[in-house]
Amino acid sequence: MNIAIVSHDAGGAEILSSWVLHQNEKYFAVLEGPAINIFQRKLGLQLNLPLEQAIQRCDWALCGTSWQSDLERRAIKLCKASGKRVVVFLDHWMNYQERLLIDGELILPDEIWVGDNEAERIARNIFPSTPIILLANPYVEDLLLELKNTKPSDNAVAQKSILYICEPIREHALLQHGDERYWGYTEEDALKFFLKNVALLVHPIHQIKIRPHPSEKRCKYDWAIDFSKSIVISDGTKSLIEEISDADTIAGCESMAMVIGLFANKRVISCIPPGGRNCCLHQTEIQHLQNVVAQHAELGHAI
Repeated sequence: MNIAIVSHDAGGAEILSSWVLHQNEKYFAVLEGPAINIFQRKLGLQLNLPLEQAIQRCDWALCGTSWQSDLERRAIKLCKASGKRVVVFLDHWMNYQERLLIDGELILPDEIWVGDNEAERIARNIFPSTPIILLANPYVEDLLLELKNTKPSDNAVAQKSILYICEPIREHALLQHGDERYWGYTEEDALKFFLKNVALLVHPIHQIKIRPHPSEKRCKYDWAIDFSKSIVISDGTKSLIEEISDADTIAGCESMAMVIGLFANKRVISCIPPGGRNCCLHQTEIQHLQNVVAQHAELGHAI
C-alpha cells in the first residue's frame, strides 16, 4: 500500500512522523512549513512530492491538521474528489471543526484518528457521523522512551530553572478569526504576566529559558531579556525533551509541550493572563498562574 502523508504544522507532523516510524509501509511525503524539518530530523526525508502527484500515486492518505496552512484540507478535498480514502490524525484538544474548514465548508475525512480518551470524547461530540478511531499516540510513545533515556545536564541538577514554551497565539487568532485578541490575550501578554509573577513560582531562580514555537523566529522574544539577567532564549541546539529534562518547572499557555512536561514529572504552569480564555488542556495536574497570584493576594490581605 502506498500512503500519502500530508503535514504542515509541528503538532501534526510530530504525530505523523512517529506513526511512519512504527510502520512498514511505503509512503509519499507532502510537507510544508515546520513539518519539513521534523520529518528530516526523524526520518531523514529525501523526497517531498507535490500534493496532486502524491494523491494520484497513493492508495490512501493520512493527514495532520493545521491552522497556519490549508495544505491538509486541500488534501482531504482532493482525496474525496478522487475517490481515495483519507484519514486525519488530530493532535491537541482544541479547534477541531476549524481545522477542517476550507472557504467556510466543512471537509470531513473518511476517518478521524485520536490519541487519547479526551480527544476521542471531543471528536465524537463534534463529528458524530464520522468514524472516530482511538489509537495509542505514536508521538507520546516515542517521547516516553526518549524521556526514559534522557538525563538532565550536570549544570541543571543543582539549579532551579523554568522552561517557558511559546505559542503563536496572536497569529493564530488573526488568521482564524480576523482578531489577534480573539481569545482575550496574546503570547506577549502571557509572557509578560509570567515574568511579572515568576517569583511566586520559584525563588531564587537560576535560569528562565524561553523556547519559541517551531513556526516563530528566535528573535521574536528578545525583548524579554530586559526583564531579568536570568532569562535566555533557546538557541534550538537541544531537543524539546532535553530542555524539559533540564528544567524544574514547565510554563506556557496551552501547548502540548506542557503535557509532555507532566510525562516528565515536572511542575507545569499555565500562564494565560486575566481576561484570557480558559486553558484548553484538560490535565488536572496543571497549575494556573492566575490562581497562584490570587492566592498570594489573599494571603497578603490576611496578613
